[in-house]
Amino acid sequence: MNDLRAERLQVMLSPEELAAIDDFRFKHRMPTRAAAVRELLKFGLAAVGVDAAAGVKSSSFGVFGRGPDGHTQGDPDDGTEN
Repeated sequence: MNDLRAERLQVMLSPEELAAIDDFRFKHRMPTRAAAVRELLKFGLAAVGVDAAAGVKSSSFGVFGRGPDGHTQGDPDDGTEN
C-alpha cells in the first residue's frame, strides 16, 4: 500500500449520494469509487480554499490520466492515450 494512503476512512452514504458519486465516476471515466471520492474531496476542499494536495495530484496515483473530456487511459505526463 502507498505510504501516502495509510489511513482508511469508512463513510456511510444514502443511495442518492452513492448514485451521485457513481455518476461522477462514470462521467469522468474514473477507475474506482475511491478515486472519484478522492477527486470530489479535492474539489470540495479547493472550493473552500484548502490545498489538500500539497503538490500531489490524484491522477499521479491512478491508472488513468486526465484529458479534456475527463479521465482517459495513458500517461498524463507524456500525453499518450490508449
